Amino acid sequence: MTETPLTVPTSATLRLTRRAGFALGGGGVLLLAILLAVSVGAVPVPLSTVWGVLANHLVPGLVTPDWTEGREAIVWDIRFPRALLAALVGAGLGITGAALQSVTRNPLADPHLLGISSGGAFGAIAALLHTGLFLGLLTVPLMAFGGALAATVLVLAVARVTGATSADRLVLAGVAVSFIIMAGANVLIFLGDPKATHTVVFWMLGGLGLAQWSHLIYPLAVLLPAGLWLWSQSGALNAMSLGDETAASLGIPVARFRLTVFVAGALITGVMVAFSGLIGFVGLMMPHLVRFAVGGDNARVLPLSALAGAIFLVGADTVARVVMAPEDMPIGVVTGLVGGVFFLGLMARKT
Repeated sequence: MTETPLTVPTSATLRLTRRAGFALGGGGVLLLAILLAVSVGAVPVPLSTVWGVLANHLVPGLVTPDWTEGREAIVWDIRFPRALLAALVGAGLGITGAALQSVTRNPLADPHLLGISSGGAFGAIAALLHTGLFLGLLTVPLMAFGGALAATVLVLAVARVTGATSADRLVLAGVAVSFIIMAGANVLIFLGDPKATHTVVFWMLGGLGLAQWSHLIYPLAVLLPAGLWLWSQSGALNAMSLGDETAASLGIPVARFRLTVFVAGALITGVMVAFSGLIGFVGLMMPHLVRFAVGGDNARVLPLSALAGAIFLVGADTVARVVMAPEDMPIGVVTGLVGGVFFLGLMARKT
């Protein structure tokens, strides 16, 4: 009788198992966060009702409705789209921040700090107050992308002209460009219809209260291909994080690749800004927290930053809804408070 030899797990198998564990655990946390976000609010809804409404819409007739039409409208028409939009926006900002930090070798890089979000806001404000929706619902996302891309090019141009090649100086260039663009955005608001400016100002502070099922297709259609492309370039991003010379020695066209990553980041950020307003610091915080947990390999950092961003923003939106219920606090206030403290701690750690 022969004995079956014991199989010793290899390091690759252990890494794969660890990655699967992080993904499954993070997915479970995200699902729980979304369900809690739908459940809590000015009108609390039991989790059993949330599950029932969800099951009834996914598989009609699976459960017998024992809830009112009002609660079903709150759960399905208002809170579920809002929670899912928060997850999409958080994922987009998280993966964009991780990619920008790698391609610029800048631990402080973030769509908000580098002026990309401000450019997206400028384009969206121009569409909302001045040009009108001449392309239908695509007008605001497309103009937000155009503004984000223009801001990206402007930051890179300023950095090249001023010789701002270091991490700190690149951030300063981004902040300066952001101030200039936001000044232009404020001029657009001043010249716009006074009846619409209140909504735009609230939107600039970040908010997901206007989320609808029909809107979710746009951020999803951008995040999936652009995010998957960034993930597919994780090896090149790892090389870029080691320096331009190292990346060039490996055959990476450094300037073209950096520009392509910035364009992908501008596309994601512009569309997210169009549907959520200005939400800062998500792209700064999440990649650092993920790297602390799983290391610096972008094959892990990029998807987990997206997952962490989704979880964080769903939680932040929940806090924004309940802290001043029945009024909605702008979500940008919550992320700005948490992100500002995190930014100061990160600066203190780097000094």
